Amino acid sequence: MCYVYIVASINRVLYIGSSDDVLQRVRDHKAGRGATFTKKYRVHRLVYFEVVESRSAAMRRESEIKGWRREKKIALIRSINPDWQELEPPAQLPR
Repeated sequence: MCYVYIVASINRVLYIGSSDDVLQRVRDHKAGRGATFTKKYRVHRLVYFEVVESRSAAMRRESEIKGWRREKKIALIRSINPDWQELEPPAQLPR
């Protein structure tokens, strides 16, 4: 199982990614490691995530969301996090 996630900056710049360890990935974003984009724009607040069955499914879902217009991405975030609060990443995948 894997995660598809969205991190945002204070100004709501968005980054969509996928990982099998979202907790570590968010730590990497916060530390400025990994994606150059997230470091440059300080995009590290976890505002959305979902669990998917496999790495390939996560990559497909990530690609799908990246292809959406910004308004649809915002609606997705607001569907589970209307106030854009920073979410606590899960410590491990559900078994």
